[in-house]
Amino acid sequence: MKNNRMDGLLSIAAKAAKVESGEFCTEKAVKSGKAYLVLCAEDASENTRKHFSDMCTYYQVPFYCSHTKESLGHCIGKEMRACMACTDFGLSNAMMKYLDGKEEKTGGKKHA
Repeated sequence: MKNNRMDGLLSIAAKAAKVESGEFCTEKAVKSGKAYLVLCAEDASENTRKHFSDMCTYYQVPFYCSHTKESLGHCIGKEMRACMACTDFGLSNAMMKYLDGKEEKTGGKKHA
């Protein structure tokens, strides 16, 4: 499924240096309170998706599954990525508005 709007938002966030990608950096962003949104690839392992879903629920960060590893990495100008965090409030809200219309949210709460 092609999500041109979502791909564009991810690219803008990456160019603005408002993305933390990869499991270690994403986890660090969530635990430090810098993450406003976490995206996990749909083809990430069940263990990875559960780990980030549980962590995001605990730290009250919105969590979504979207894209494949390859397309998620491509959108942010990297190799394959299983997960990423957006560290910009405005971009995160724009992504959530798009994702809420497309997919079901699996954990966390929205930041005011």
